[in-house]
Order: sequence, then C-alpha cells, then structure tokens
Amino acid sequence: MTIVLIGYMASGKTSVGKLLAKKLNYRFIDLDDFIEEKEGATIKEIFNSKGEIYFRKKETQYLKELLQANEENTVLSLGGGAPCFGENMDEVLKAKHAISIYLKGTVPFLANKLVQKRSKRPLISHIDNVEDMSEFVGKHLFERMPFYSKAEKHVVIDHKSKPEIVEDMVSILF
Repeated sequence: MTIVLIGYMASGKTSVGKLLAKKLNYRFIDLDDFIEEKEGATIKEIFNSKGEIYFRKKETQYLKELLQANEENTVLSLGGGAPCFGENMDEVLKAKHAISIYLKGTVPFLANKLVQKRSKRPLISHIDNVEDMSEFVGKHLFERMPFYSKAEKHVVIDHKSKPEIVEDMVSILF
C-alpha cells in the first residue's frame, strides 16, 4: 500500500510522513526531493531556469511513475500544489494500491506556523505578520480546497503534536 499525504504548506506532510513511515516500517518518499534528485536541480532552480509549467509537467510525470511502479509499502508526501495541477489528484485516487490523506489545518493555525517559518519558504518570505499571512493562506486554501477535499481520508492537525497526528492517521488506516 502507498499512503499519499496531501495538504498545505506547513501541514507536516514531510515531518509527519517520515514518522508515519518509521512507525509502519514503510519507505518514505518526498515528491519534491524525488524531483530534485531526478532533475539534478533544486525546485527553486527548476522554477527559475525552466519555469513553473515545466516543473508541473515533471511533477506529474514523476508522481505517475511513483504511483505506477511503487507497490511496496510507502508513504509519499506531495508538495502543497501537486494535487491541484493537471490530473494529479485523479491519478492518486485511481491508483488501486494508494490511499490519500489530507492533513487539514485551519487558516489561523497554518498562518501562525508559516509566519515563524517564512525564511525557509521563498514564496512567503516577504510576509512578516499573521494578518497578511492569514489572507495569503486563506486565498490559497480556498483555491486548493476542491482538490484537497477529494482525499479519501482527512486528519485535522490543529494544535496536535506530530506523534498525535501519526496516531490519528494509523487509526483511520487500520
């Protein structure tokens, strides 16, 4: 089985995904890391040199590759935008050996986390207060919700520790 984690920036897809994989003795793959390895460049470099359209095409290509070829027990973490482009979410849903989980956070919770971590995220590094971050996150979540909500399972992450989120995921999976 492949467990596919989706959600907005700072929802814990990578950190919680690694913990879940360890707990289940599954392999962990971060789609962005996989793309960087295959392309020999960072996501930022790909965006800067080849543009977003190229990146999104490669993201879709590698997601399909991982979903089709990888039938071993795996936790796959997608970038926040990955489910929202092309047919990516539909590919996840039709993969017979995959189950999708949306790590769902509220706008205030995510905005507070992102303000603290903005220096590590070029897309939001210029937003330095919670009010502006809430507006930014709210707009994005509104646009992305139709895709995120297609996930087979939803786990609320607000004010939970990473181990608590992992336990919530395990309880809805098994």
